[in-house]
Amino acid sequence: MNILPVRVSGDPRANEQLLYFTSSSLLSDDRQLIFLSDRTGCPNIFWRNMDTGEERQLTSNTAGYLKSYVYFDGIPYAGLGKASVSVHAPSGMVYYLQGRQIRSVDLRGRERVLAEYPEDQMTAFTHVSADGSRLCVPTTDARALDGGKQLPGQPDFDIDARVQAEHLSSWLHIYDTATGKEIAREPVPDAWVTHVQFSPLDANVVVYNHEWPSACCGIRRMWLWDGKQHRRLRTEGAADWTCHEMWERDGRAILYHGSYEGGSAYIGRVRPDGSKRVEIALPGGWKRYGHFTEGGAGLLVSDGYYEEPGDGEPAGWGGSWISILHVDWEARRIDWQPLCVSGSSWKSQDAHPHPIFNHAADAVYFTSDREGKRAVYRIAVPKRSAEPASRG
Repeated sequence: MNILPVRVSGDPRANEQLLYFTSSSLLSDDRQLIFLSDRTGCPNIFWRNMDTGEERQLTSNTAGYLKSYVYFDGIPYAGLGKASVSVHAPSGMVYYLQGRQIRSVDLRGRERVLAEYPEDQMTAFTHVSADGSRLCVPTTDARALDGGKQLPGQPDFDIDARVQAEHLSSWLHIYDTATGKEIAREPVPDAWVTHVQFSPLDANVVVYNHEWPSACCGIRRMWLWDGKQHRRLRTEGAADWTCHEMWERDGRAILYHGSYEGGSAYIGRVRPDGSKRVEIALPGGWKRYGHFTEGGAGLLVSDGYYEEPGDGEPAGWGGSWISILHVDWEARRIDWQPLCVSGSSWKSQDAHPHPIFNHAADAVYFTSDREGKRAVYRIAVPKRSAEPASRG
């Protein structure tokens, strides 16, 4: 199956993309889209009505983009944090960083400054709680990313090794979204934290990571903080590589993926207390990098790993296909249903497809530069095939 996806973002002259996939880019009615666009010359946040095509610019950034995790070549302490945008889908309230300011903006473009994160800190991906009451902003000692220097691209040094050697720290900053008050400033010593996500069930519980661990990358990656204690969620496979932990929609477990020491890829699932960990190895030849997000119990979408005979360039190391996965965790079985070739070049973080389900889980949205400029695309989720395309 290779269905032609539909372009849904509006300006063919601009680069436009979904938010990072730990935040939905769709409001709860699945009819309104929040996305990033550089149509003004700088990245800004836009709203689009999917029924009428009406669009509205929500922010007025003119200062480029903020230096942070992934965007190492950004401007230190100035510009829009492209990695920082997260949406509370029921209310449509959008949270983001502008320089050192933590801001919110509503669907009419009315902005408010909530707080400022500390000086001499660098930021990463943020997250708003399911009830909309809290925002988590992770920061790391600026020394980890060479402080106030604007880098030409990805650093040429091992960031995590520097963090370990110099005993640098990260912090989980939790803010009240109504008042801007900082509720918690939890230190995470000897760690570079870049991904955070509140439990869908409890705003006191946050899953977070240690980024790019230079040693023991399979067991240092995934952590949970319940407001009192820190719990490591994966404790085996010191030479494994693990990434992209994120909650299931119902909050019952955390999903993740990676590769084992021998090179075979896998996807995994673990309970918040660290129990009932299940990992399913993928076919041996499926090694192209990708991401996984969930649309409900046992339903995943991915932009990587799946391959068909003859798949080659231009995808290179990144995956070619947007695929639906039906996962039976008890039986340790995956039925793959390829939908379409994403057409992404994977040449930058912004061009990663990062597919997500809408809230009804009957459509998938992803980013691609298949037509030259980045744009947001949608593809309907077909009914499950009687015979799966492949099994992992």
